[in-house]
Amino acid sequence: MMNREKEIYKVTLVGGAGNVALLAFKFIAGVLGHSSAMIADAIHSLSDFITDLVVLVFVGISAKPQDTSHDYGHGKYETMATLFIGLALIAVAIGIFVSGGMKLAAWLGGEQLPAPGRLALWAALVSIVVKELLFRYTVKRGKELDSQALVANAWHHRSDALSSIGAAIGIGGAILLGNRWTVLDPIASIVVGAMLVKVAIDLLQGSFSELTDHSLSDEAEREIEAIIQSFPDVSEPHNLRTRRIGNRIAIEVHVRMDGELPLRVVHDRASAIEQRLRDHFGKNTLVTLHMEPTKEK
Repeated sequence: MMNREKEIYKVTLVGGAGNVALLAFKFIAGVLGHSSAMIADAIHSLSDFITDLVVLVFVGISAKPQDTSHDYGHGKYETMATLFIGLALIAVAIGIFVSGGMKLAAWLGGEQLPAPGRLALWAALVSIVVKELLFRYTVKRGKELDSQALVANAWHHRSDALSSIGAAIGIGGAILLGNRWTVLDPIASIVVGAMLVKVAIDLLQGSFSELTDHSLSDEAEREIEAIIQSFPDVSEPHNLRTRRIGNRIAIEVHVRMDGELPLRVVHDRASAIEQRLRDHFGKNTLVTLHMEPTKEK
């Protein structure tokens, strides 16, 4: 296993250990503290742990080198992990939103919502701190390792922290302000659920774009053309095609050189362009250059 994949495994295992501990603590606190919000928050931590397993499985597959059935490697398996995490996030977010809406409707119908205990409040506060720390650690390492799956999983940590904030507001409000304010719990859940839907949609859009071979941004493609044109004997980059494959990108482009030049010179220039592009976009960048003779005037 390459060093990058080992680091991704390490970060994910740290998050998984934190999720297991919080899952047990929040479930016990929810039961003993008579808090349905905290039990729901424990289920959220369970979904986090499941996404940790998804990352471990798919990143392991994406690390495999190219073979006869995958000429471009297995990088998109990591993208699939991001997709599954996004789907899990949106499912959890909708569940939180619907649950909060049902509780709010019951309260509006005159039902008295149960007041939770202080143990549930402490569990929510501990969860906020732990999950925010896991978010910051995971998103930092995800960006350093250029891992979309890790960044997506980091947002799942943040979603749990936001869920716990909603639970803390509802539980704390009910404890401090009395039974009249138990409605704060479902209201906070609805707000948190809406926020998580937005995060999930952003993750899904990114993974769908990559799985459907969406081109790189206009800015990135202009950078590619500028690098090519920085070589004085190369001109007219055209038929540029780009896409992402996991944590690397693929570039295909046609360029022109003097047709009278020896093949060795053209080959060396193509190699130099490929190296310059890899220096800029990453050493694993896939570059395919088609050299054409300069048009006769």
